[in-house]
Amino acid sequence: MIYEHPLAYLLGLEGVALLRSFRGEHDREFVEARLTEIRKLLDDDTLADAAVDVARVDTVEGYHVWSKTYDGPNTAFDLDEPLIREIVDALPAGVALDAACGTGRVAAYLAGRGHRVLGVDSSPDMLARARERVPQGEFHLGGLDRLPLPDDAVDLVVCSLALTHVPVLDPVLAEFARVLRPGGHVVVSDIHPTGVARGVIPCVRLPDGRPARIAPYHHPIGDYVRAALAAGRRGRAVDGRLAVRARPLVWPAGS
Repeated sequence: MIYEHPLAYLLGLEGVALLRSFRGEHDREFVEARLTEIRKLLDDDTLADAAVDVARVDTVEGYHVWSKTYDGPNTAFDLDEPLIREIVDALPAGVALDAACGTGRVAAYLAGRGHRVLGVDSSPDMLARARERVPQGEFHLGGLDRLPLPDDAVDLVVCSLALTHVPVLDPVLAEFARVLRPGGHVVVSDIHPTGVARGVIPCVRLPDGRPARIAPYHHPIGDYVRAALAAGRRGRAVDGRLAVRARPLVWPAGS
């Protein structure tokens, strides 16, 4: 169970701002303003009893609920889609895997670019929507750490907004390497680690009305790079290129 208190969240943000001031990013006036805000927050009776217990659910249960509304509006799509398309558009058509395909948002784009599309997801509800959206695709129920695909099966792996829900990255990146053909590419787009730390993973409502969050895991950017490099040492040379400000990790793999 997650205990979410809005006062604790706001005080945490104020604390981050004060730490940045402490190392010289802001002046005395800024610090005094933050301290004044903190006093007001502590005196605000509307926040005193605003805490709520939030259930922690796995991806199957969480996306069973979220599948009905996942496609919109979802502001995360506005951030990752232009970046994914920029990379994918420069690659030749082939066999493409939409890993954690969800409702088939990325799969539909890949199909439109001429790829033969495969999709894997752990949520039956999301897969049902993906099959409706991309009828020419081939979709499988499965986990990212055990992809139901043979070795060297695809030319491209795209994984969007999913690894935040994976407790350990190494087995997932190893699976991406296993199913990828020599010369293929992996594109990973995910919520920025600072966003995960701030609790940006959306809340869903369970059938009984209780609030819940799909379990998030905080992976610093270096964890993605190290997992990709480790997977490369198991059979493929990997050149990880990561640009900051939430650009996806681009992983060209050579034999």
